[in-house]
Amino acid sequence: MNVQPSAATAATTNTSPPSLAMLARRAGTVLLTRVSLAYVERRIDLYLRFGEPSRIVRLDQWRRVAVFLSGAVFCRIRGQANDYGTTRWELMVMQACTSLDAAQRIPGVLPGSRLLLHAEGEPAVRAVFVQLDAIEALGIAPADVSPAYWRTLGNRLAARLPLPEYTAERHTAWLAGRAWP
Repeated sequence: MNVQPSAATAATTNTSPPSLAMLARRAGTVLLTRVSLAYVERRIDLYLRFGEPSRIVRLDQWRRVAVFLSGAVFCRIRGQANDYGTTRWELMVMQACTSLDAAQRIPGVLPGSRLLLHAEGEPAVRAVFVQLDAIEALGIAPADVSPAYWRTLGNRLAARLPLPEYTAERHTAWLAGRAWP
């Protein structure tokens, strides 16, 4: 059967690949990262430990969606339970990406994000809580902490090595390096 392509499909098939100028213009577009949150009493609790969403949309009595701009750092905690207590502890520190960044697919995070730290299990999550409390005691917002520190913390957790402290000096060095032209 011979089917002739329409003028519209012929025009789209003859287009050239996007130019660098076109890709550069697309890089300036803002990609929003949507993070699903939920709470069902004594069953599941998905919540943000830190991070500044640009908007929170309430879907129903149990579900919400937090919307982050690209580059934002946030922490989502997941706790699941059954009739006998908590069965799953999970903590993820993530960074929202632009459309040109490499991102990981994470359930409940659309379109994905850069995973900086992943802690699973009660001892690991409690160890990260200790570090978060120490950072907040310094007067530093955890969302402003260096992404390299979160990666280092995750690697140390995985290797079961002592966890590094985040100091005011380290934070000052991170801010100075970020301001460098």
